[in-house]
Amino acid sequence: MTFGTTICAISTASGMGAIGVVRVSGADSYSIVRKLVVRMAAFDDLEPRKMLYTGITDANGELIDEVMLAKFASPSSFTGEDMVEIYCHGSEYIEQKILVRLTQSGAELARAGEFTQRAFLNGKMDLSQSEAVADLISSSSAESHRVAMSQLKGQVSSKIAELREKMLDLTSLLELELDFSEEDVEFADRTKLVALIDEICAEAERLIKSFEYGNAVKSGVPVAIVGEPNVGKSTLLNAILHEDRAIVSSVAGTTRDTIEEEFVIDGIRFRFIDTAGIRKSDNEIEQLGIQRTFARLKSAKIVILMLDALSYGRRNEIIDSVKSEISSDACLLVVINKIDVENLELEDDISIGISALESTNVDKLCAMLADYVKSLKPESSDVIITNARHVSSLVAARDLLVSARQSICSGVPSDFVAQDLREANYHLGEITGAISTDEVLGSIFSKFCIGK
Repeated sequence: MTFGTTICAISTASGMGAIGVVRVSGADSYSIVRKLVVRMAAFDDLEPRKMLYTGITDANGELIDEVMLAKFASPSSFTGEDMVEIYCHGSEYIEQKILVRLTQSGAELARAGEFTQRAFLNGKMDLSQSEAVADLISSSSAESHRVAMSQLKGQVSSKIAELREKMLDLTSLLELELDFSEEDVEFADRTKLVALIDEICAEAERLIKSFEYGNAVKSGVPVAIVGEPNVGKSTLLNAILHEDRAIVSSVAGTTRDTIEEEFVIDGIRFRFIDTAGIRKSDNEIEQLGIQRTFARLKSAKIVILMLDALSYGRRNEIIDSVKSEISSDACLLVVINKIDVENLELEDDISIGISALESTNVDKLCAMLADYVKSLKPESSDVIITNARHVSSLVAARDLLVSARQSICSGVPSDFVAQDLREANYHLGEITGAISTDEVLGSIFSKFCIGK
């Protein structure tokens, strides 16, 4: 596909750095960049994927910077178009000056995600791989990086292609029957059709369930630390982070608002939320903090309920009150704190005893958090869904397959069954972009950073 414009953008992060990268993509990339360089003849002779040392000048011929640059020829480039990448010194002033010169010479400023969008439209990658580019850029842990890389390599694409191929086999047999409807011929064995639908449904369901793990890895696992005042919630947060992030005081109600910090444990990013102590209070500000505590519990994937000697005897009451406020699929860890000073015999409903102040068993608690998240990972495949858009399409496809199965078992005519199968295949195609609309593409690529 040929686009009518040549685009440019700064591809490195904002701020000062050693090197900045300015990208140019489009049919006129070479001719536009040629107007900026000092060594025009050397630029003309430059072979793709080789570097040239030259200078970039402004409209008055004054030197902006000494740079290295490289050509990339269509279709062997990221976007599938002719491209030039300019490697300058990492000054925002220099980068902006080069960008101005490029626009003066005929290039247009790129929209967010436009380079990757062109790569998709030129067949360099499918839509799920394009989305993986954004996930890879934002990955902040080893596991989120691994999952994004697997998607970028096409593991999700391959699985969806496999499902779509099976769907096409189903549909083609039924479509063939429709061509011979007057002769009342069945080309498709109904028992085998139902078995194949069950197989596709089971795989779709597994992919849907993998989103629980994939979303947690991609977005970070929210962990709420709750309990009554002075049980050691803030001390535990500090012990996990290995720094004094939260204020610790013997005065009840010190934490009035939620404090959120991120920390990576065994390659998994967790978002720890230290909350206000749960108790009855006449203080208006403290009451507001407690209300926010209950609000945050709804979104937590893991809830650490902390007890000490004073609250231990009422643990059943406290556990029940917290369970009523958390999501039904959240993991509740009941932790007894201050075991270094309180001699308590732990009951079966206590997950672990710790001393937040002395960091006793805090590492074990962290290991429990990581183990729980790992338990969510599907065992049968490395294909993990991390995108809510993909889940929505899979759910729609699964529901249509269930409808097709019911129709087959009820003796519904083939044309109605085939329609359900065609629509299910359509929804699977939405995931990889085999089926797409300008509105969907605009929404997806608008979330990218400019320059990518």
